[in-house]
Amino acid sequence: MAAKDERGRSGEQRAAQYLSEAGYTVLARNWRCAFGEIDIVALRGEEVVIVEVKSRRSDAYGHPFEAVDAQKRARLWRLSTTWAAAHPAAARGRRLRVDIIGVTGRDTATARIEHLEDVR
Repeated sequence: MAAKDERGRSGEQRAAQYLSEAGYTVLARNWRCAFGEIDIVALRGEEVVIVEVKSRRSDAYGHPFEAVDAQKRARLWRLSTTWAAAHPAAARGRRLRVDIIGVTGRDTATARIEHLEDVR
């Protein structure tokens, strides 16, 4: 596995741990369909939260949130509705929300975690 891919997987693991500790229930990781992949699907109260995770060694090439532009956000919203349609029992009566988690640092175990909720 390439170092970049390993960093991404490690960052996703750290983000899932962070969400669990914050009271979210992680329902799925790396869910795939014809339109792409969702890093993490979580449940918090009456919301299904679709989480995009961006991992970086540093902010030298931009903040992780900058990698999620308008086109990517639109794709995440399409993916969220596709996931909800594929999982009606889990999604029924719940609001969909898209979040971004940035994991920044050389070692993902000690990296800075930033959580941006409800991106449009």
